[in-house]
Amino acid sequence: MKERLSIALLALLISPSLALGQDNAAPQAPGSGAGSVDNQGIRNYLLGPGDMLDVRVFGQPDLNAIVEVDSEGNISSLPFLEAPIPAKCRNEKDVQKAIAKAYEKYLKKAQVSVRITERKSRPPATIWGAVRQATRVQMQRKVRLSELMAVSGGFTERASGAIQIIHTEPLMCPGPGEEKEAQPIDWDNNPFQLVQISDLRSNKPGANPFIRPGDYVVVTEAEPVYITGSVVSPQGVYMKEHLTLGRALAQVGGLRKEAKASDIRILRMNPETGKQDTIQVDFNAIKKNQAPDIKLQAYDIIDVPEAGLFSSGRLGQTLLGAITGSLGSAISGAGTMLPTRVLY
Repeated sequence: MKERLSIALLALLISPSLALGQDNAAPQAPGSGAGSVDNQGIRNYLLGPGDMLDVRVFGQPDLNAIVEVDSEGNISSLPFLEAPIPAKCRNEKDVQKAIAKAYEKYLKKAQVSVRITERKSRPPATIWGAVRQATRVQMQRKVRLSELMAVSGGFTERASGAIQIIHTEPLMCPGPGEEKEAQPIDWDNNPFQLVQISDLRSNKPGANPFIRPGDYVVVTEAEPVYITGSVVSPQGVYMKEHLTLGRALAQVGGLRKEAKASDIRILRMNPETGKQDTIQVDFNAIKKNQAPDIKLQAYDIIDVPEAGLFSSGRLGQTLLGAITGSLGSAISGAGTMLPTRVLY
């Protein structure tokens, strides 16, 4: 079952690595950085399987031991104690009292100290995708999504606008109302939680959840939209939330003077037919609020043609070129096959 999840995660996390000119920092591979959010609240740390404890009994050095919380959440390797000491989801003070009570069978007023030497019960959360620094974060307390984003350095220009949170471990020590999160992971049906970046930034209720140890947090990378033709800077841009034709053209510097804004073409692949559809757009009407702006889709190709030399939009430029003797360069700049000889 876990193999299926791994394959699904791999497919989910792989995105096109396109150099579209807007990305300032490519994220590094997971594991290239590691850290802990901080130690705030570590005194309230609840033990779990894999944690290591230094147990000392005052005046009885033979009873001192370094022990590990076993897979069932118990301490079962203390000298002379046959019954295991429950440790899972208890703090070190509670465990200390339980061990002292167990040793009272052999010692009068046993004085015991317990110190956590290694905290290994909670796997790190992994964050990657369209972030500045892909990393694994060891969490000793409850951590919000916004804190994890701060550790990763924030979003890159490739961020599509969505964050996917995938749980790989049940919640170890659920609090009131969290009992459902402590249920075993259903590997055949493990849907991810989706958070919109805009909701996180605006502090929308529910958009800043707690991240569990072992979670995968994936900031999805945007797919491209390509803009060609008579624009200031023809290039690809990343598909973001609510990306429209007007916004995409603004990202590439807008239209050139010779652009035919009334006849912009959007080439879009039709998944049903497998063929490319052409959408004709009058951008002049959009600018005048006479038509709605067009919402783009990933892998759209926006082709902005040039107006003819003697069209109403370019007639003044053409006449000026004829007067100044630069009509030839105007024609060649338009990319036509007309001769460049000028008649006087």
